Amino acid sequence: MTPLPDPPTAKISVRDLRMAYGSYVVMDNLSFDIQAKDIFIIMGGSGCGKSTLLKHLIGLREPAKGNVFYDGDNFTATDPEERERFIRRFGVMYQSGALWSSLTLAENVAMPLEEFTKLPPKTVRDLVSYKLSLVGLSGYEDFYPSQLSGGMNKRAGIARAMALDPDILFLDEPGAGLDPLSSRRLDDLILRLRDSLGSTVVIVTHELASIFSIANNSVFLDTETRTLGATGNPSELRDHCESPTVRRFLNRGAETQKA
Repeated sequence: MTPLPDPPTAKISVRDLRMAYGSYVVMDNLSFDIQAKDIFIIMGGSGCGKSTLLKHLIGLREPAKGNVFYDGDNFTATDPEERERFIRRFGVMYQSGALWSSLTLAENVAMPLEEFTKLPPKTVRDLVSYKLSLVGLSGYEDFYPSQLSGGMNKRAGIARAMALDPDILFLDEPGAGLDPLSSRRLDDLILRLRDSLGSTVVIVTHELASIFSIANNSVFLDTETRTLGATGNPSELRDHCESPTVRRFLNRGAETQKA
């Protein structure tokens, strides 16, 4: 009898993952590891399946094939009750921020605490104020999303993602639609949160400035081959990757400057 392979030991491991919509295969044969405290970038051209991969990682979509592991435990194969235990470890910020416009920032951040804990109201209020202070929004508890800038709403979305003290943060295009200064401030915030809270951060983005300033690990989804183009430190991939597609993607800013 052939022994089963040892389970992966990384914080997150993806093995032989196929993403598909019916018979249409988006990506196939994806295998990569995300280590604890990584700032890990999911990158690639438009339509490559970056957000779809994030949805597979957090359980919003089921793979056509393959598995996702957390700390060596098979997330894909778990029953619903066990999967809920996994999901409680996740904090997710969707691309738009996904704040409820009819609720104040405090009410938005409080929602996960009120839904998943039995904490008394005063403790919830204190935790909400603390989470907002972590993202530089102390004093904005009673403001509505429409009263704030896009960058402030993105930071509020991160505060809500952190409400339950997750050890893994998933951020979908956090810098989308922001001016360069606001985007840089958001990058600095992500670095501070990783360093102060010890979280592992997984980010979907195509923004080169963010990729090179905060990421230490990444995966590139290749639309031409519909599989993994490369994985590793983005700066090293830019300079040394064997794939010309990956190098073109990561050097496109330099090419524009030369032109």
